[in-house]
Amino acid sequence: MPTCHQIILCTCPDKDTAEKIAHLLVTGQLAACVNILPGILSVYSWQGQVESAQEHLLLVKSRKDHYQSLEKTIRDNHPYEIPEIIAVPVEAGLPEYLNWIDSCLSSS
Repeated sequence: MPTCHQIILCTCPDKDTAEKIAHLLVTGQLAACVNILPGILSVYSWQGQVESAQEHLLLVKSRKDHYQSLEKTIRDNHPYEIPEIIAVPVEAGLPEYLNWIDSCLSSS
């Protein structure tokens, strides 16, 4: 059963940036929870070159109706010229957990 919930992926260059964005999203009631996975190695193409960097990955639990505000908050507080912000729909989930996400988000 499809839901309106999303997991948003966002890589950050360091722990401080990751924690700052996570706290802004949760305290702003744009996300119910943000997991920070440290120590990932990203290999990517940038300006015609293959680059690699150690990063922190944010897994943001939210809903579609909060995406625009969530994206703006990340963009306004992220040091990358083009930050990774990718929303993946949640196809199914434990109903109690999805209800908990809803209870943590602003009603706007």
